[in-house]
Amino acid sequence: MKLDTIDLRILDAIQRDGRITKLALAEKAGLSPTPCWMRLRKLEKAGVIIGYHARIAPRRIAPVACVMMEVTLANHRQVDFERFERAVAAIPEIVACWSVGGGVDYILKIMTADIDAYQRLVDGLLDRELGIDRYFTYIVTKTVKEETVLPVASFAASDE
Repeated sequence: MKLDTIDLRILDAIQRDGRITKLALAEKAGLSPTPCWMRLRKLEKAGVIIGYHARIAPRRIAPVACVMMEVTLANHRQVDFERFERAVAAIPEIVACWSVGGGVDYILKIMTADIDAYQRLVDGLLDRELGIDRYFTYIVTKTVKEETVLPVASFAASDE
């Protein structure tokens, strides 16, 4: 889908404030409310906008351990990747998983109550014989930057 500058302004605004009013969104986009609303619906229907979410501060709820984990599988057949990915998708504490090129197969972001809970999660993965050959653990000691707003204007082609 080719986006113009108005679409990009709409995307930027709703990323920054998912609860923005129709009127305020139209103002930021430089449109009247009805055409702006129609564009927003078009972006949703095209799958460009895939949801609206609240951003939670987990450490305000309870102590939490955030762990990044590199995983390399022993075998690299499609069935091995699919088995691992199905298992990961079913574990709520694994909040992100990326299949990557290079020296490892996956990078996971895991959030648990503490390091002991993380280790129990890993032990459970290993017990399930998902084909994990090696894994490396990196404990996040401080979040320096974690953006939820994507710089869509910098990677989307514009009509103007």
